[in-house]
Amino acid sequence: MAINPYINFNGNCREAVEFYADVFESDKPVFMAFGDAPGDPSHPIPEEAKALIMHTQFSIHGTPVMCSDVFPGHPYVQGNNISITVVSKETAEVKRYFDKLKEGGTVHMELQETFWSKAYANLTDKFGIGWQLSQEG
Repeated sequence: MAINPYINFNGNCREAVEFYADVFESDKPVFMAFGDAPGDPSHPIPEEAKALIMHTQFSIHGTPVMCSDVFPGHPYVQGNNISITVVSKETAEVKRYFDKLKEGGTVHMELQETFWSKAYANLTDKFGIGWQLSQEG
């Protein structure tokens, strides 16, 4: 299981991650834009979001730091733009964490299968901490 910081940016993710990758002498980042995602007619990607970064990462001494731009229309609050991502190989474990963390919190994305994970959820717990839960593999 991995635990990673996840930083959201307000449209400047590419610039910031290229900067941090240089600072920490990380491998060259690979960027996935929202426009690179498989199309879903029921949730079309607005034109202004297509070039924004959906996911990328850089490393600090071998620890991945995951990053993305916020999707248009979602709030960006500087200082509250970092969450903790828990990645597990076990779907049941992800579900168990989700069920406990959502109590008294706010679910932003229900636990569901996505094109990048068999089980993914995004929520803020009752203490105001942002969590992303993901099953990998």
